[in-house]
Order: sequence, then C-alpha cells, then structure tokens
Amino acid sequence: MSTPRAAQQSISFLRRRFREAGIQPVTRHGQNFLIDLNLQRLLVDSAQLESRDVVLEVGTGTGALTALAAEKAGAVITVEIDRAMHQLATEHLYEYPNVTMLLQDALKNKNTYDAAVIETVQEQLATIPDARFKLVANLPYNIATPVLSNLLSTPVVPELMIATIQKELADRISAKPNTKDYNALSIWMQSQCRTETIRVMSPSVFWPKPKVTSAIVSITVDESLRSRIPDRKFFHEFVRAIFLHRRKFLRSVVLSALKKTEITKPEVDEIFASLDFGPDTRAEQLDVPTMLALSEAVRAKVGSVKIL
Repeated sequence: MSTPRAAQQSISFLRRRFREAGIQPVTRHGQNFLIDLNLQRLLVDSAQLESRDVVLEVGTGTGALTALAAEKAGAVITVEIDRAMHQLATEHLYEYPNVTMLLQDALKNKNTYDAAVIETVQEQLATIPDARFKLVANLPYNIATPVLSNLLSTPVVPELMIATIQKELADRISAKPNTKDYNALSIWMQSQCRTETIRVMSPSVFWPKPKVTSAIVSITVDESLRSRIPDRKFFHEFVRAIFLHRRKFLRSVVLSALKKTEITKPEVDEIFASLDFGPDTRAEQLDVPTMLALSEAVRAKVGSVKIL
C-alpha cells in the first residue's frame, strides 16, 4: 500500500488543511501535532506492529499516525473527541478498512475508560487469531496520565504502550525512590511494566509548539510483575492514598488512609515492625517491592476495602 497523504503531515500541510477547513487547534484538547516525519515513523516503528496487532490510538488528529499504524497492524481503533478533527481525519482514512474511528472522549472519568472504547477493542481482538493489543499514540498532555495508567485496570490490558507524552510525565513514570519525581504513578506503572524513554523531543517538532519538552516512551506490560499483585484495585487505591502526603511520616499517613477501617494503631505498628520501618519512614523512600509488601500486609488486616 502506498504511503497515504496523511503520513506527509508537516507544518505547511497542517496550516493548509486547517485553513481549508476553517478551524484552528483547540488548546483545551491538547492539540499539538507531531510534524517531524522521522519521529512519526519512530513512534510507530517502536511498536513493532504486525498483522495480528490491534492498536488503540487516543487522539486521532489528522490521521497521520493512524495511517502509519494501519499500514502494519491488523486493526486500529482511533478515538477523537473533536468533531472537526474527526471529520478532517475521515477524509484521509477512508481507504483503510482496518481503521475504526470513534468520535468521543476515550475516558468516562479520570479513573475509568469509556466502555464503548474497551468494547470496540475487545471486538477487534476477537476477529484476529492470536491477537495482541497495543497502544500507539501522540497523547494530548492533559489526558496522558489517565490514558496510560487506567489502561492497566481494564479487561484488555495491552502488551505494549508507545506514546509521546510530556517529558516531566516520562520522568515520573521511570522515577526511583528518594527523587522528586517519584510518586504513586511511578509505583503503579513500575509494579506492572518495564519503562523506557526512547527519545526526548523539543517543542519545535510540534505544531503549535508546546511550552514543554516531550518524550516518546515505551511501556511494556510484564505479566510476571503483575502476578505479584493479588488485588490490583486495592493496591492502586492504597498507593494513591499513601502518596497524598508523601513527605509526612508513613505511620500517620497509613492511619489516616485507613481511618474508615477497623485497623488499630498497634496493628499498624506490628506491620511496620515486620517490615523494619523506622518511626521516620516516609512513602517516598519505599521501592516497589516494599510498597507491595506493605500493601499486602495491610490488606491482610483490613480486607479488600475501598480506601479512596
């Protein structure tokens, strides 16, 4: 199949198409278009797509990345919230029968994907023997965190996520304990995935230029890591609660997070003693295995209750 027109996305192409359509990039939707063709290809090539792959793209834009992914993947589901952009992309993607376009928000709320998106992915996975699920996207900055983190809690967890995100977010995903970027997201992603920053990108490779530096990240889901977490929902809520006050002493933070349960202070002290936590231990000091051990020790006392 020949290279589609959408794959030639450049600043002159975008300005012309936007002028013809009488539209402008919408700031609230985080519309910053990747205009470097080499980086577009790096993003897609990093996913190592094959005909058995089902790809989810959040943020169709003009359809440039969609078309590049559709050249290699068995199926692409692309989601766009902006009606004008959806129509613009439709003009470039009509020749790809393996592309399903959804005009909607990918997220139901900040913690949950919209059911229609997940159902569409499941439908496409069912049509391809030995199918693999991957996310490949130039993500809008304002939804990058929930798009990546929430996908680990859906019925269809991807094998791989390749995405452009704000570099600051990439740093948080890969951060180590006792660093300023280490937080609940770091633990949630690293508890289940192997993460890597593929390329750091300056604002100049986007149009309009964002005010921040970006990065292409690779997030590989590791089932051997995920199997260490008996109750991922509890673990997710627990870690988020613990990091609401990351620099406070951990004992007081745990007691505050569990105040709706029947756990007692002596029981918390018993857990801390078993893990060799000192009185000045803080959440930001705990690595992923230690946080997993703490979460499981607490869950053994309180059960799978809702924390947040």
